[in-house]
Amino acid sequence: MIGRRSLLAGALGLAAVPARAADDPEGLALFGRAQQGGALIGRTWPLATVFVDGEALTTASREGWFLVGLDRDSAASVELVVREGRSVARRTVDVAPGAFPLRRIDGLPPSTVEPQDPVLLERIAREVALKTEGFASRTRDDAFRDGFDMPLASWRVSSEWGAQRILNGTPARPHYGIDLAAPMGSPIRAPANGLVTLAERDLHFEGGLTLIDHGQGAITAYLHQSRLDVAAGQRVARGQTIGAVGMSGRATGPHLCWRMRWRDRQMNPALLVGRPAAI
Repeated sequence: MIGRRSLLAGALGLAAVPARAADDPEGLALFGRAQQGGALIGRTWPLATVFVDGEALTTASREGWFLVGLDRDSAASVELVVREGRSVARRTVDVAPGAFPLRRIDGLPPSTVEPQDPVLLERIAREVALKTEGFASRTRDDAFRDGFDMPLASWRVSSEWGAQRILNGTPARPHYGIDLAAPMGSPIRAPANGLVTLAERDLHFEGGLTLIDHGQGAITAYLHQSRLDVAAGQRVARGQTIGAVGMSGRATGPHLCWRMRWRDRQMNPALLVGRPAAI
């Protein structure tokens, strides 16, 4: 854990000077959920390089915060190493397995399950390029540090995150969102501060879609909206209304499909709700 003196200095806005040891056990504090689909939120030296299983994947913020996503197929353990100058800290974390049910959805329009029309396929390719650009955002923010709020005031989980899906009888990729059933038009609120990197009203699969970067590539997604209240490039604050629940795109009823990605790793945003606990 980072020493109390360093944390207190950070809270008071003072410049904490890290120890210059070959391997400093106080250089890394971890919070979050060490579970498949969860995330590790770390505190270390400002602008330290973060290695995940030997690969340099991210850089801590100016306050020393960083996030590492754990996807659905995460290995049973992950090794974190942070380096800043001659300072090094490391931690190996055990990752708990998730439970992913089988989900069958019938009655979807065939074009949303197995598109064949060349014009539609061209449209889908254009939309994939838009989404890829939106997910490529890498702001230096660390708005994830305090955890997330639920984006709806009232909801019912209609499909769990990570479920293996059978669409119209055809096996599909796992569902990398949590479906929150709510009345049409229910306001959707930003769960944390961030930068809107994509806001599109009519995508083929997602319908109304908004992406928000909360820092370092931790991006939340909001699908099937009936109304969008923000635009790409706009900064949003925790609790701000960003749109409304709908059933646009590939949907059979009004709901919000809430997703989260860190770089190319799919995560369960529900596991990041609330203030992160120490690991």
